[in-house]
Amino acid sequence: MLFNEDNFADIDLNLIIIFLVLFRERSVSRTAERLHVKQPAISGSLARLRKRFDDPLFLRSSRTMRPTSKAEELAQALTPAIRQIEAVIRL
Repeated sequence: MLFNEDNFADIDLNLIIIFLVLFRERSVSRTAERLHVKQPAISGSLARLRKRFDDPLFLRSSRTMRPTSKAEELAQALTPAIRQIEAVIRL
């Protein structure tokens, strides 16, 4: 077995992309713009991510979304993984 598919029952690659773009942009509206979706879609995805990881992930701070320590940890782990997936997709 290469991986346990049960671990992916409540998350998909799109949620990971949204998380990483939000981490970079620090803004729900800019994330929506970058991904060509409406802001409520990003807010809904963030709600799913918060539930999945049992953490707020981002806290509103004046005009930006400040990542929690859990979000920092996730971004650090997910960034190289998504780069590897991107490299495979480009083959």
